[in-house]
Amino acid sequence: MLVNAVSAVRDVTPEGGDYETVRRVIEMLTTDYREQPSLETIAARLEASPTQLQKVFTRWAGLSPKAFLQAVTLDHAKRLLGREGLPLLDTALEVGLSGPGRLHDLFVSHEAMSPGEWKARGGGLTIRYGYHISPFGQALVMITDRGLAGLAFADQGEEQPCFEDMAQRWPNAEYVEDRAATEPYAKRIFDPSQWASEQPLRVVLIGTDFQVRVWESLLKIPLGRAVTYSDLACDIGQPTASRAVGAAVGRNPISFVVPCHRALGKSGALTGYHWGLTRKRAMLGWEAGQLL
Repeated sequence: MLVNAVSAVRDVTPEGGDYETVRRVIEMLTTDYREQPSLETIAARLEASPTQLQKVFTRWAGLSPKAFLQAVTLDHAKRLLGREGLPLLDTALEVGLSGPGRLHDLFVSHEAMSPGEWKARGGGLTIRYGYHISPFGQALVMITDRGLAGLAFADQGEEQPCFEDMAQRWPNAEYVEDRAATEPYAKRIFDPSQWASEQPLRVVLIGTDFQVRVWESLLKIPLGRAVTYSDLACDIGQPTASRAVGAAVGRNPISFVVPCHRALGKSGALTGYHWGLTRKRAMLGWEAGQLL
């Protein structure tokens, strides 16, 4: 773990010069991380130039003091969220983070369509859609008059196959391209400053009863946490249905908002993701950044 970095540096480096500077910075960051000290604060304590300190530390440690501090903070946050089971807000405060905009996950209110509506495979529905820039590539946003119904991602030039993949889920719906209607949803989804519990994002879940139960379970996973398919199966009261749960996770039509990227294999490994494992890694990394 990163908290052992100080002793590691002492073991492999002699005292004096740049080595001693790097050792002292690591020691300060690993012991005083709750204060979230700035580069200027660290430099002042060491009576050094911030610019020179940045260069020396980055050259020897391979990352900047700020990046090292973020890694240390995240390391402690994972421990508090995981082994100690602290709530997200308590964890954020414990590791020295502040500011409500950095502590909120997407606040979602949702409803599921009735079995009859699902069996109609979109019949009678008008689904408006549009493509928008997101942190994870082109995002295809789909809405009905009841709220967000679909969110998918496409690489450059793959927009049409992405649309067809989503549209085949509800083949009897009427599809209308309307970027102006979907743009407010895209802004709400990808701008953390607009995540607010008093203005929840309205989501419409369109799937079988089993799928909806799995997707509702996904919505319980807080930012910065991950669960296994077995955990999800237990949560919905079907502990032997891990494989079926995995299939339902893969059919989640509202990627990112219904956070199927936070579902892992039994060993904790990143398993298949409908929109690509690279994008799944990017989502988890982006979310970790929101905690810092």
